[in-house]
Order: sequence, then C-alpha cells, then structure tokens
Amino acid sequence: MLNIPNSLTLFRVALIPVFVVVFFLPFHWSGPVSAGIFALASITDWLDGYLARRLKQSSPFGAFLDPVADKLIVVVALVLLVSAHPYWWVAIAAAIIVGREITISGLREWMAEMGARQRVAVSTVAKYKTAGQMAAITIMLYRIPLAGFPVYLVGLALLFVSAALTLWTMAWYLHAAWPQMRSRG
Repeated sequence: MLNIPNSLTLFRVALIPVFVVVFFLPFHWSGPVSAGIFALASITDWLDGYLARRLKQSSPFGAFLDPVADKLIVVVALVLLVSAHPYWWVAIAAAIIVGREITISGLREWMAEMGARQRVAVSTVAKYKTAGQMAAITIMLYRIPLAGFPVYLVGLALLFVSAALTLWTMAWYLHAAWPQMRSRG
C-alpha cells in the first residue's frame, strides 16, 4: 500500500545512490551536501513513523520497509566513512554498529516467529542511540571545520558514544530474549 509514510520510506531508499554519488564528487561542497542528504534521510526516518501513527497509516509493508531503509542508509554511510577515513577506530565503531543491527534484526525476526517479538520491541535507549548515530554520521560527513571548530572530531566522539549505546542496547535485547532462546535451545 502506497501511503505518505511508505512514500517517505521509499524516498529514503531512493536517496541512497544520490548520497553515494555526491559523497564521491571531487568538490569542496560534497561533504556538506552528502551530510545534508543523510540528514534529510534521518528526518524522513522520524517523520514516516510519526505520520504512520498520526494518520493511522501503519501497514505491514511499512513495518517491514522502514527498518530496512534505516539500516541500508546507515550501513552505506558507515562504509563510505570508513573508506574515506580508514583508521581502525572508525572501522571498529562502524563494525559494532553494523554487527548490532544485523544481530538485532535477526533476533527480532526469530522472536516474531516464536510469538514473542514484544520482548525485543524498540526501547527508549535504542531511540537515543539512533538519534546519536544519525547526528554522528551527519557531522562526520560534513567534515569541514566551522570557524576552527573540529566538526569531524565531534562527530567521531559522538560515533563512539553511539557505538557504546549500541553495545548496551544489544546486550539489553539479548538479555530480554534469553529466556525464550534458552527454552527453544
């Protein structure tokens, strides 16, 4: 069903190739513009969920596509950032975030099959983690210092905080699912 929230989610997916092309353009403005594209995608992530609830336009297709779109753009952005800044500390933070997303997606799918998906519903801390992660990636993509202010380093610090929250939320979800996992052993 194509409604406003699902259209926003599809728009977010369509932004990915544009984002990649802009990121690699050899112009001084490619960083700020790719950051703007990522920020726009981040805003549509929040907006599509808000509108789905507000307009009562939630759908099974939207419930499937929204988290996939979120993970796609975040993973692509992290791969691009690691390619542009190939340092072990950036790669480790990116690997933690991507690994958690894969693990929790699989866990949620498995828990849904067991009829216990609610045990691993999105937590408040996970929402803060996502907001921090989106802000960190946007800031790192911008990468141009503002009046001598080290924008990239602030984004990197925020990425580390997001990676720590990522580990915390993964541990929380695994702990919440543990009784179900043990009983199905």
